[in-house]
Amino acid sequence: MRKIRLGKSDLEVSNISLGCMRLSNLSTNDAASVIHHAMDLDIDFYDHADIYGGGDSEKIFADAIKMHPSLRERLVLQTKCGIRKGYFDFSKEHILESVDGSLRRLNTDYIDVLLLHRPDALVEPEEVAEAFNVLKESGKVQHFGVSNHNSMQIELLKKYLEQDLIVNQLQLSIMHTGMIDKGLQVNTKHINSVDHDESILDYSRLHDMTIQAWSPFQYGYFEGVFVDSEKFPELNAKLQEIADKWEVTKSAIAVAWILRHPAKIQTVVGTMNPERLTNIAKASDIELTREEWYEIYRAAGNELP
Repeated sequence: MRKIRLGKSDLEVSNISLGCMRLSNLSTNDAASVIHHAMDLDIDFYDHADIYGGGDSEKIFADAIKMHPSLRERLVLQTKCGIRKGYFDFSKEHILESVDGSLRRLNTDYIDVLLLHRPDALVEPEEVAEAFNVLKESGKVQHFGVSNHNSMQIELLKKYLEQDLIVNQLQLSIMHTGMIDKGLQVNTKHINSVDHDESILDYSRLHDMTIQAWSPFQYGYFEGVFVDSEKFPELNAKLQEIADKWEVTKSAIAVAWILRHPAKIQTVVGTMNPERLTNIAKASDIELTREEWYEIYRAAGNELP
């Protein structure tokens, strides 16, 4: 599996990572099968959050693989904090408490990457900076990033932080392409020329932040999966045509489409099915042609100026 560097860090990780949100739905034995299968596929990056399964996903992960120091060295663990029931909280106290909780559940002494999960309208960046300093100096967190943030929110944090923000986790799929659309529709009145994200794709490339694509198979906001959906016949026909050429599944092509972008995006896949994970992982070594990439983009209903 191909590796990418996360931001300006020294972390070289698989360009496909396993999202662990659904682990809480599995038994310990089934979770172990999924995680060890991912490791066999050379997936070394595992994405968590303190709210996934109410914290159970992190605990099941550690219990399933019987976390121990020699195994821990083979894994890159990321978790997120900041979402509470009914509100967001980037206070120093909550960040520190959340990390301590994740460390206990994951049965580890350190988190490789900590992300702020969703923007907090009441953020006091000075408090975030204090929390990050404590976590870095204590060795509890090695690297930091954000999730679902726009460029100015990142700039505000960076004004106070001493650490680099190496990651921004954002929703991206063939059917959720806003950060790409507006760049193609510059100087037009097309509806897709509207910038909802403050040029976050270009910003990330300029500032060496790795975008992690979540929900690579979803359309809308968790409205459903577009692969094999009768709602998108043209897209699925095109995906099948290119999948046949590469002798892979349509899901693999959907991920390969994301990986083809020169921003060197890491894709977070959340399947808990080992066979499906095997098929998706083949995307890591596929490099679509420029023509194939645009054919898929247009088949999703996008227009070029």
